[in-house]
Amino acid sequence: MEPGDSTKQARAAAQLRKGVLEYCVLALMRDRPRYGVELLQALEDSGALATSQGTVYPLLSRLRRDDLVTTTWQESASGPPRRYYALTDSGRAALDEFTRVWPGFRDAVDTFLSTPPPSTGDHA
Repeated sequence: MEPGDSTKQARAAAQLRKGVLEYCVLALMRDRPRYGVELLQALEDSGALATSQGTVYPLLSRLRRDDLVTTTWQESASGPPRRYYALTDSGRAALDEFTRVWPGFRDAVDTFLSTPPPSTGDHA
């Protein structure tokens, strides 16, 4: 590995994460409400989507402002009350749209990454 390769890889991973994190968080709420630490743990368990509270909580606030999620407070048996986040109809529609678009987007990227570009002449 060349010097600086790990920095480049980390930068590429961060850019990819930034582009899909919102929809991954929405997907985690597809079947039931979740609280913040639970979302963080699920993202961390995925490996590639591990992130920090400083990223997830502002994202959750924005999703709430944009009416993609709603929140409720629930008592916890193991500590203070927890804020649970649940999809709204708008959030479910946004997730459905992303789910519809994602395969074509992913396939297009995979095509570029796995196939040499066609020759378009000498540009030297």
